[in-house]
Amino acid sequence: MSTPKPQTPFPHFDPDAAAGEDSGLYGLPFGPEEAHVVVLPVPFEATTSYRAGTAGGPEAILAASRQVDLFDGELGRIYGPGIALLPTSDDIVRWNAEARAAAEPIIAAGGASDDDPEAQAALAHVNALSAKVNAWVYTQTDIWLSRGKLVAVLGGDHSVPLGAIAAIAARTPDLGVLHLDAHADLRVAYEGFTYSHASIMHNVCVEVPAVRRLVQVGIRDFGEREARFIADSDGRIRTFFDGDLQRRKLCGETWDTLCREIVESLPLNVYLSWDIDGLDPTLCPNTGTPVPGGLSYAEALHLLRVVVESGRRIVGLDLVEVAPGSNEADEWDANVGARLLYKMIGFALKSQGVIGGV
Repeated sequence: MSTPKPQTPFPHFDPDAAAGEDSGLYGLPFGPEEAHVVVLPVPFEATTSYRAGTAGGPEAILAASRQVDLFDGELGRIYGPGIALLPTSDDIVRWNAEARAAAEPIIAAGGASDDDPEAQAALAHVNALSAKVNAWVYTQTDIWLSRGKLVAVLGGDHSVPLGAIAAIAARTPDLGVLHLDAHADLRVAYEGFTYSHASIMHNVCVEVPAVRRLVQVGIRDFGEREARFIADSDGRIRTFFDGDLQRRKLCGETWDTLCREIVESLPLNVYLSWDIDGLDPTLCPNTGTPVPGGLSYAEALHLLRVVVESGRRIVGLDLVEVAPGSNEADEWDANVGARLLYKMIGFALKSQGVIGGV
């Protein structure tokens, strides 16, 4: 007996068939109006300070996603409610080109000198363009939230989800951010850039007061001022440093036990802000600022699993800092990113009761 096709607006869609090169994200036929999940690409990386390339993340993940088998042994038909990648905005592409060109000399110099009017003008231009990106992401997220969609932001560097977090926080009480990253991202205007990729969580804490708690996992590269900012947060920031987690595992504690401790720190509603460099860098060697250590793929998925098992709701998410390699054969980062994004979406849908799993 053949397995019946899923109930979708596309009765002739075969989830087991090969995806065409021109098909949508994960080879799916959904448009944003039919899909329950809309993925917002934001290929912006003006302030990436070590290695560039994350602006190519959305396109690379789209290509890699067509090789992902859609049925999931744990979550079932993740694709069933529909997942659609929105078109890339011409404005974002233009703003990225302008901002990156203005930012590169500042990054090379380690910041803009106060005595250099030209550098200060370039810095102001980058900050203004970054603010435009934030406003655009906020507006787009709010539009799709008003239509009942789950919104996933796809970067680009880690500066890009600020508008989405603010839009979701405005609609969601008791919200926490679960932040996976190698870096604390709590720097104040790193290199002078107000909306630096290294400042995203500082900006969340300052500009989005409705976020009740920031819970950080995988952090292993941070500055002294960032450590002080965490200590002075009066518990609003709970950071599970990677060195501490690894030491506890080496001394016999299970990852499941540690995940349950992490999740207990979160409020009822959870936004996932995941920088792929929070993973072991063998899974993302081309990301902008790789750091030894981090979570395995299985550990990252188990953390998501425990969030859902706890009864918490994942209300939004982003995946950032995925950078394609220098040639077409080097697609490992995008391969991992596409699969991680699919599982993030799946666990979010399960947490909301949209899918029930196998």
